[in-house]
Amino acid sequence: MSQRIEDYAVIGDLHSAALVGIDGSIDWLCLPHFDSASCFARLLGTEDHGFWRIAPAGGPSEILATRRWYRPDTLVVETEYDTPSGTVRVTDCMPVREGHPHLVRSVEGVSGTVDMRMELAVRFDYGEVVPWVTSSDGLTRLTAGPDSVALWHRVEAVGQDMRTVADFTVTANQRFPFTLVWYPSNEEPPPPLDSYYAVHLTEAYWSEWASQCGYEGPYRDAVVRSLITLKALTYNPTGGIVAAATTSLPEALGGNRNWDYRFCWLRDATLTLESLMRGSYHTEALAWRDWLLRAVAGDVSKLQIMYGPGGERRLDEWEADWLPGYEGSVPVRIGNAASDQYQLDVYGEVMSALYSSARAEGAQSRAAWGLQKQLVEFLEKGWTEPDDGIWEVRGPRRHFTHSKVMAWVAVDRAVRTLEEWPDLDGPLDSWRKLRDDIFSEVCAKGYNKDVGAFTQYYGSDQLDASVLMIPLVGFLPPGDPRVVSTIEAVQRELVDHGFVLRYRTSDDGAVDGLTGREGAFLACSFWLVDCLSMIGRTEEAEELFERLLALRNDLGLLSEEYDPLAGRLVGNFPQAFSHVSLINSAFRLSGKDPLSVVDEGSRVIVDTPLTSATVGKTKRSGRSTVRRRRGASR
Repeated sequence: MSQRIEDYAVIGDLHSAALVGIDGSIDWLCLPHFDSASCFARLLGTEDHGFWRIAPAGGPSEILATRRWYRPDTLVVETEYDTPSGTVRVTDCMPVREGHPHLVRSVEGVSGTVDMRMELAVRFDYGEVVPWVTSSDGLTRLTAGPDSVALWHRVEAVGQDMRTVADFTVTANQRFPFTLVWYPSNEEPPPPLDSYYAVHLTEAYWSEWASQCGYEGPYRDAVVRSLITLKALTYNPTGGIVAAATTSLPEALGGNRNWDYRFCWLRDATLTLESLMRGSYHTEALAWRDWLLRAVAGDVSKLQIMYGPGGERRLDEWEADWLPGYEGSVPVRIGNAASDQYQLDVYGEVMSALYSSARAEGAQSRAAWGLQKQLVEFLEKGWTEPDDGIWEVRGPRRHFTHSKVMAWVAVDRAVRTLEEWPDLDGPLDSWRKLRDDIFSEVCAKGYNKDVGAFTQYYGSDQLDASVLMIPLVGFLPPGDPRVVSTIEAVQRELVDHGFVLRYRTSDDGAVDGLTGREGAFLACSFWLVDCLSMIGRTEEAEELFERLLALRNDLGLLSEEYDPLAGRLVGNFPQAFSHVSLINSAFRLSGKDPLSVVDEGSRVIVDTPLTSATVGKTKRSGRSTVRRRRGASR
């Protein structure tokens, strides 16, 4: 059986990630990429579905105390175990990938003498495939189909009950290294890494990266850890950021709201871009922006709500019915059928993200603008259609209020772009009218006077936390009475045990096509922090923010949701959207938000295809052909 979600740490190499339990067991790892099939799936099943544990041989009954921590500002995790005979430390990391993926574990004696046990059970293809195992001195190979992993070690390992096990004793200052590496089965295994240097090089990489953080407020530790987590969920070859490292961790324990989150959601685009820019990580922000451009290129009427880390479009959903699920939560889903849904809000997310990045860079690409024009042209009619909404409900399509607001955002950002870059072409007057039309309809049909709030969809009396985005995206000013009353209605109706639900679920599935309850969606609670801060209720905002920080596990990590009844984190883990929202709220509360001050200086138009490297070269050297905004100056 797997552990509590909050009992896991995450390590990663910017291509994939592993979850390391406080008991010394790695229970989830997909290789070679985030969305590859797992080779350890105990997280969603049993030990028979794959794990790798290194811990004191006596088991939990022999452990007097356990401590763990990340080395400061890194993704290197250390766990210490006190036993009656001594103390031992296990250090885990995945070196930033420069070839094959490696997972390094180092066992070090701290004091006394400790008997240790290593157990490795590789199960490819989400726990279903048992590999063929061959061993020689210091090397164990495990192969099935196209996949192989090699375990390099300095202990005597033997086969036992379809596992590779080793018993060894560690004394003070003695080290035992273990390195696991994935490689294609038609190749020879890569040579082992020097574990000592691998750990220290990994530590140096993350320390240097974290040192670039531009936040200096009272929540710096939480912000830096969240930024590191966001970076850990980045697929380095493309700049795409997956929503989480896992699939099918339930939104309610034992329930059926279990989804695969190892993909990149367009709904996260703007908030993710802003959190990276706020943290001074412009290279990562522009890499995410460029991934966004490549992913959505093509027929804009076929825009998906999510893509694979490389921009893949086909994310077919199926069920791994041999896995019993996390604490019996079934089905275990691989892939995500919501990728075929129609969601209006993603057009607003894309347009807002591209507008924000262009303002930050002071440059617009003609190629990117051509794509943006097509997005808005589609919305000229598309905005009038019902959609599936931000929460990917599997019920009927409706005229969701948030979706219409984000359609307004898309047109608004297009209008602002033409106003700020007047040399770009576009029907400015027509789009201004379209923006006004959407605004008028949302105010007339999305706001329910009897409820005193913007509601989930036109004509509804039900609330939805997504309407908290109305002041955050600039649809209405924070002080507008309709905004204030909506915030207060959310506090009355959607706050459960102090945290915000997305919406009220129902047993008949009338709202979202699903039965059962779910936990409080953490990003929504951070949105409430932002809204309270914007309307001047700073003390309430700070109090809620502190309560949200208290939900993090001992390593500073958050999942998607929190179940206040069980008192546990639920949903996929670690969740990028939760950490993105934490970062943005921390900057807002600090009163030193760098995005609140926009440079109105140089505005250039780049005539070459847009990449982060292109824009940087343009601004630094002037080698690309550009057209300067009229009246602008360097």
